[in-house]
Amino acid sequence: MAAPQPQLVFVDGSFAELAQEMADFVSVGEEVKPLLEKEQNDEVLKKIIVASTALNSIPEKEFTAAYNLLVYLVLQSEKAEVLLPRVCDNLMKPITTSPVNGPGLALNALTNIFNMLQPENELRYNVFMTILRFLKHHGMFENIKRYLPNLDAWLEQWKVDEDAKRKLYETVAEAATESGDEEISYEFVLKALRTFDEEQTKSEEAQRISLRALKTALLSPTHYDFQDLLVLPAIQALSDLNAVYFELLSIFAEKDLEDYNDFNEEHEGFIEREHLDGERLQKKMRLLTFTSLAARTTTREIPYDEISKALQIPSEEIEMWTIDVVRAGLVEGRLSQLKKVFLVHRTTYRVFGEKQWRELGDRVDGWRSTLRNVITALRREQANVEAQKKRDQEEIERKLASVNLGPSSGSGGRRGGDRGDRNDRAPRKERTDDDD
Repeated sequence: MAAPQPQLVFVDGSFAELAQEMADFVSVGEEVKPLLEKEQNDEVLKKIIVASTALNSIPEKEFTAAYNLLVYLVLQSEKAEVLLPRVCDNLMKPITTSPVNGPGLALNALTNIFNMLQPENELRYNVFMTILRFLKHHGMFENIKRYLPNLDAWLEQWKVDEDAKRKLYETVAEAATESGDEEISYEFVLKALRTFDEEQTKSEEAQRISLRALKTALLSPTHYDFQDLLVLPAIQALSDLNAVYFELLSIFAEKDLEDYNDFNEEHEGFIEREHLDGERLQKKMRLLTFTSLAARTTTREIPYDEISKALQIPSEEIEMWTIDVVRAGLVEGRLSQLKKVFLVHRTTYRVFGEKQWRELGDRVDGWRSTLRNVITALRREQANVEAQKKRDQEEIERKLASVNLGPSSGSGGRRGGDRGDRNDRAPRKERTDDDD
């Protein structure tokens, strides 16, 4: 499946020559000769395929080439959709000559078949289903995980109906569950649920898959958001067809530990009868209750007493539950031993409805008011700074003007005045004899 385009098997010879060679290899050569002479190619292929189980006991070095040739011959037929599944079924059986490498050889052969088909060929769906069953049977789910993101695009290319999609999604989910990958299992169970239309949501199959999805979500150690389930029509149909399960889901979606305990009292023995892990459910409910406490607080502080009461735990266990809720990614914060409170830094809403929108609106209004006050204070301070700068500039200019017009101008005036007095004085007369 690694190749985006089909791999080609390079062979040399006509169909009759290659078919005879394969028939001889699986010991039906004499039976197919007259059929080949009459050009009854599909009958030839049927005999070869029936005998092809013998390929599971040939030496390892011949295995891949033999199966590639067999598949090449099958794909020449107009009835390949009938013949190819039988070849795939043979590969589900043990490779007797290679107990150790047999699963790898068979998987490689199945992968080659998938890649030899054109991308839009609907037969790819059947081959992929065989590969999934094979991997599930041999505990090799890891080999398929990297191809799962391509699956929806492939299904569109193959133009399969919703029933076929659902069957494939469920097979992936089952294989993932057996491999211990609960996250992928849950993802594909949800995909299967989404294939039901409105008229099918109350069908027996829809309810079976709905309950499977619900149980998986409840027991998952990493799944805490149940809104993805509640919005699905098939899950909503449980409120009429299986009200107790729907009530339990609603409690985990938006209620607290006290409600869960009330449920257990009202439906005594339900958890045990349904083979649900009561201890695991109660632990998850405590973590969700802690999350609700953090989301509801307006002071960003939760007193120890409030945590102890809501989680129904002694005060000495608060630190342990705080570590668990932070590790789960539901809340961020820290304990204050001095103030005996949990300081909330960040939290998540379990349900985001009308009430939460109102709370968010109130907080936004509060932030807007705070920012408006900050902006007003900043503008006032900026105006004060500008005014002070203007006053300082004026003072500097005044002092400079005082210096320029002070001693230097006065002294120059006196010197100028002295010169003026001397210039205006009458000219001195020369003394003569007549002055006597």
